[in-house]
Amino acid sequence: MAKKTVLAIGIDPSFVDYGAFPGLTVELVGSYIETQIERLRTLGFEAQSCLIDLGDTAEAVAATALRSRKFDCVVIGAGLREPPERLHLFEKIINLVHVFAPEARICFNTTPADTAEAVLRWVEP
Repeated sequence: MAKKTVLAIGIDPSFVDYGAFPGLTVELVGSYIETQIERLRTLGFEAQSCLIDLGDTAEAVAATALRSRKFDCVVIGAGLREPPERLHLFEKIINLVHVFAPEARICFNTTPADTAEAVLRWVEP
C-alpha cells in the first residue's frame, strides 16, 4: 500500500520578521520545520516541505511543488495566515492548492511545531 503524501507550504524562515516573536530565530524555526517533516515520515507519510518567499517567487515555487505529485494533504503554515498583510499571498496559495491538488485535504498548523497534529486531524498514515 502506498504511503499517504503530505506537502507543507510555509514561509521560508529567513523571510520572517522575528521582532513580533521573541525567542524565535531563523535556526529555531528551521529546526521545528525539519523536525515536523521527519515526524510525519516516522508516522508513515511521505512528507516534503515547500518554503516560499513573501511574493516574488512564492506562487511559482508552490505551483512547482504542487505539480510534482499527487498529495493527500497540504498543510498551510501559520506564517501565511498572519500577519493580516499576507492575506493576498495566503489566498494565492490556497487557490494554487485548489487548482493543482483538488483532492487533497487542506489543514493549518498554528506554529511550526504542530504540523504533524494538523495533518493527523485529516489524514491517517
